[in-house]
Amino acid sequence: MNKTDESWLEVACLGGGLTVEAENYLRLAGLSYAEDDLAESYLERAMEAAPDHAAVLIGYYRFYFYKGRLLDALGIARICLEKAAKDNGLVSDWRRVRGSDANFGSYEAILPRFYLFTLKAYGYLNLRLGCLDEGREVIMKILELDPSDKIGSKVLLNVLDRMGMDDED
Repeated sequence: MNKTDESWLEVACLGGGLTVEAENYLRLAGLSYAEDDLAESYLERAMEAAPDHAAVLIGYYRFYFYKGRLLDALGIARICLEKAAKDNGLVSDWRRVRGSDANFGSYEAILPRFYLFTLKAYGYLNLRLGCLDEGREVIMKILELDPSDKIGSKVLLNVLDRMGMDDED
């Protein structure tokens, strides 16, 4: 699939281009969700079979996130962020990305949208883990790249701004 055609990502996130082996391991991981060690072993096998596939990375991220393993989810978010930067032709340091580096203003632009959602997940996890300064910096970067807030990052900023206030404030 041609990576210059942004439809590859949408297909990849839905499992397109995934090897049968990796797809089977992801399915088994889902079926084994209640058994942490077994599910994680299937995710590891899926990662070995398709290490750079968005569906595998997203599966891993969701597993860790919903299991409350936020540090592990943050590690996967970092890998996803590196992948999203590479796929968009961006610098790897999110702090140095500029609005003119990709078509961040269009919700239909799948690769830039994947980058923004990945950055949002990274920022959210930082907030949940108590890294409030890093989380705020990430949210501000997202709003710089997406000033019309198509992906809904202002909600996170509002929550962050209200932290420590009484309900009557």
